[in-house]
Amino acid sequence: MIDILEQINAIHRQVSQTGEEVSVLLQRTYQAEPEEVWDALTDADLTAEYWGHSNVSDWQAGSPWEHRRVDGSGIADVAGTVLESAPPRRLAMTFDAPGAAPPQGPSRVTFDIEPYHEIVRLTVTHENLADESALEAISAGWPAVFANLKSLLETGHVLPRAPWEMHAELRAAQLARNDGTAR
Repeated sequence: MIDILEQINAIHRQVSQTGEEVSVLLQRTYQAEPEEVWDALTDADLTAEYWGHSNVSDWQAGSPWEHRRVDGSGIADVAGTVLESAPPRRLAMTFDAPGAAPPQGPSRVTFDIEPYHEIVRLTVTHENLADESALEAISAGWPAVFANLKSLLETGHVLPRAPWEMHAELRAAQLARNDGTAR
């Protein structure tokens, strides 16, 4: 049986701050090919399986993308613009709540996929976080996504309990922000 906490703790994390800008770098290795990791990041059906949202776009630089709920509501909890797309090695995009216009500009997420010996290393850099609550959200969110992605890529199945369920209050607040139930 896969230990969810062990999976989450196996992720390399680094938080840095330059002036007002806070960035988070996360790395995880996968027993997969770069193309498999790329597909897992860009295929709406696969992201729905392990992320709990469908990432929807044509993945061309300049195109919009959305992180849509899989509950049938069509609500996008995150949206942005694809900044760079170089399959299967690099994907960069803006990453904020739909319609958000943070004063410091949008946050940016870059996925770097590289062969690492006989496996693949995925590095996610999330830059220009809006505030402390954004740092808290991604500090829980990215490790959960990485753990479930690892399970899917290496066993063909997601974890028996979605890792973000361990952060139910945080997740509920994030969802409420976009569906009009936030107080």
